[in-house]
Amino acid sequence: LLKPQLNWFVYFSSRMTNLSQTQELFRRAEAVCFDVDSTVIKEEGIDELAKFCGVGDAVTEMTRKAMGGSMTFKKALTERLSIIRCSREQVNKLITDHPPQLTPGVRELVDRLHERKVKVFLISGGFRCIVEHVATQLNIPLHHVYANRLKFYFNGEYAGFDESQPTAESGGKGKVISVLKEQYGFKTVVMIGDGATDLEACPPASAFIGFGGNVVRPQVKERSSWYVTSFGELSKELEKI
Repeated sequence: LLKPQLNWFVYFSSRMTNLSQTQELFRRAEAVCFDVDSTVIKEEGIDELAKFCGVGDAVTEMTRKAMGGSMTFKKALTERLSIIRCSREQVNKLITDHPPQLTPGVRELVDRLHERKVKVFLISGGFRCIVEHVATQLNIPLHHVYANRLKFYFNGEYAGFDESQPTAESGGKGKVISVLKEQYGFKTVVMIGDGATDLEACPPASAFIGFGGNVVRPQVKERSSWYVTSFGELSKELEKI
């Protein structure tokens, strides 16, 4: 009769241990890597681009499948872009007319990390032209941005995307973190994000923090030892040092 209760106690205790370990790793991180879409910014960049180009519904459903992990990221990216077929002019106009909206609290958190000499990186399956705009708002150096590159013909029409970028594939965010650890000699790197591609970056990330401030993805929430719904929770944790 006691066995189920004992199993629950062991499970709960291990979750609490993992939580405190993750919090400690975050407090002493040398580098913090953020996902961008639905994490640092409120929206999914590719969905906004699709809406802007008049093919929103078809692309939103595919994004949901990609973020849920039910198809490879590269397949989902290829199929979505083949529907959107955005021109360079459309991308530029989107950024001008509908600039990405920062998630409340992220600017303060990044400022606090910078004050503590923590390196901050943006690792996104979205598009570099949009992510660089976000990085500039947060005073993150552009060489700390890892994202996908759209390609255009000389006349500005869509010509595909750079498939050689690690962020174009499932597992790509983990590859970027491995490169960062090797390049900078980081021992403690924390990944923060809302989706399956963020969760799978740990390892090589030392810890993963699930973010549900814009959208809650159940499988990410269930598998995160620390799951937050605001960046204020992370800023507050840094005050403990």
